[in-house]
Amino acid sequence: MNPFLSIIIPAHNEANRLPNSLEQVFNFLEEQSFTAEVIVVENGSNDQTLNIAQSFAEQHPNMRVLQSERGKGAAVKRGMLEAKGDYRFMCDADLSMPVDEIIKFIPPALNNFDIAIASREAKGAVRYDEPRYRHLGGRAINFLIQLFILPGLNDTQCGFKCFSAKVVDDIGKLQTLNGWSFDIELLYIARRRKYRIREIPIHWVHHPETKVSAVRDALRMIQDIFRIRANALRGLYGTR
Repeated sequence: MNPFLSIIIPAHNEANRLPNSLEQVFNFLEEQSFTAEVIVVENGSNDQTLNIAQSFAEQHPNMRVLQSERGKGAAVKRGMLEAKGDYRFMCDADLSMPVDEIIKFIPPALNNFDIAIASREAKGAVRYDEPRYRHLGGRAINFLIQLFILPGLNDTQCGFKCFSAKVVDDIGKLQTLNGWSFDIELLYIARRRKYRIREIPIHWVHHPETKVSAVRDALRMIQDIFRIRANALRGLYGTR
């Protein structure tokens, strides 16, 4: 029987943060009545990330470790497509969102949805310790995302999202981007196919060691917005 929930954690050079995060994930799952699996997808690390993940998998029969080509998008795609859960939750390894908030993204707390995305901007969301310049930079990028590709979604880049198995089976293989913008692409495809997307307010903690570069990744994201539009015009996402 397939598990109710799959938690997919992309991990690139996460040797320092991964052990504590996995402990929190398994402590959370031990308190739940539903079945679950944890999938760590290591992608191009040059530290002990892979060994640490494999060590945890030896202790937890409901955990698997996969490897993918480098890129967060590539790692999430591999994990999502190989997951077995009725719901598949992508989860950043830093757990900047408290793990117990996963409950907000799945039944019975949430129903009538196809994709649920964590939002640091929805009513009720709280940000902790985020520098103002990063917040303003993020809002500027979201303005462009809404203007050109995903109107009405206030926070497309938070790294916590839940997809139903039906959606993953339908659109997962259509993803072409392997970098930071992959989730914009997935949400764009989902919108084209009329899937229901819900924004879920969360508590979110900024980590100073974040791997996101405000300027570099913003420029890449702008390029990717237009790449996604070009892909759509070329028919890469189907006709719907």
